[in-house]
Parts: sequence; structure tokens; C-alpha cells
Amino acid sequence: MSKATGCNRHVWEGWTVLDFIEALQPQLDMIMAGQSWRNPIRSRAELEKWCADNQPYYKHPIPEVADYFADRYGVKE
Repeated sequence: MSKATGCNRHVWEGWTVLDFIEALQPQLDMIMAGQSWRNPIRSRAELEKWCADNQPYYKHPIPEVADYFADRYGVKE
């Protein structure tokens, strides 16, 4: 499955992977830049938990969302 296909995958009630990424990105950009009260995320498990806890409506891990942000910020295992 290509990244483009993964981003268009339907997750929940009309929401795609890309919709969840776009909802989380502004807040996560601030966290990872050190512009938040929260310390930057350093592990993959911590990133997955943060995403699931903070994404709107759907409180389950979405692997493609975690993969995107792990690649974007260089978060390793």
C-alpha cells in the first residue's frame, strides 16, 4: 500500500487518515518544536499514545497516523 493510498483510507464516519493527521499536526508541531508546556515526544510508543488520546472522536491508535508523525519528526522506537 502506498503512502497516498494509506492517507485516503477511511477510518471512522467519513474521517480519513489524512483528516486525523491534519487535525493533530498544528499541536504536535508546537510540541516537537519546544513551544508547548509538554516536552517533545521521544519514543514511538509515546507518540502512538499521544495521537490516540488527542485525535478527535476516534480514540484508538491509527498506525498510518503514527507512521507519518514518526517519519516527520524522526521518532524512533
